[in-house]
Amino acid sequence: MTDGPLSGVRVLVTRPAGQADELVAAIEAAGGEVIRFPVIKITGRGAETVAADLGNLPAPDIAIFVSSNAVANGLPALKDSGASMAAIGPATAAAIEAAGVTVDIAPLQGFDSEHLLEHPALQDVQGKTIVIARGEYGRTLLGDTLKSRGAEVRYLAVYRREANRLPDNVVADLDEAWQQGRISCVIVMSIETLKNLLLLLPPAALERLRETPLVAPANRVIQEALELVPGIPAILASGPSATDMLNALIDSRHSGKIQ
Repeated sequence: MTDGPLSGVRVLVTRPAGQADELVAAIEAAGGEVIRFPVIKITGRGAETVAADLGNLPAPDIAIFVSSNAVANGLPALKDSGASMAAIGPATAAAIEAAGVTVDIAPLQGFDSEHLLEHPALQDVQGKTIVIARGEYGRTLLGDTLKSRGAEVRYLAVYRREANRLPDNVVADLDEAWQQGRISCVIVMSIETLKNLLLLLPPAALERLRETPLVAPANRVIQEALELVPGIPAILASGPSATDMLNALIDSRHSGKIQ
């Protein structure tokens, strides 16, 4: 599609393969063009491994899923545990419900640890066992805060995030496109994504990145970007959903932030 509010805009999408389709479709429906450049690879730890790890933990009162990846790789082991199911945001909640499981706890607004921690069900957790399904590494704010409220918190690693080793020709094509001024903006969903992008880009593309608008769904990603790439034009989306990101792109195009 060549007509629409994003006509002539070329967007670099860095989401993992298989997780960018909804966002890509939304951008293309609005007339934009997408360059897929998945800088992170998601690998599940395996159902048997996850189930064995869960078997070594105390029975949970609450199971918290920090992402749709956590749902895909952790829900099969946890859905019959008898725990109350908690989701960090709307997309994660939707993934749980799509599997036929009821979401008991989700943020009343927002999509991150800070907003989930505001939920009434997570205020009085003294003596409760809470299992947090997540990647092998992640933010500790959620667990640390729940521990301070008296909960016994255990982490269940259900997947790993790895830097994606893209073929040399793919990196070279992106470098050429950037040198020719054919990248209008970059979408980065997380700090880890940003860091992996910086590792993959050749020096010349890194210099062009400093002049390219970066769209992200969280202030902490924006702040990290400004530290790692001083002066980069940064645009904050209202949330991480495809609709949120699309609206940020369209608004920025209308305001002239994205050409």
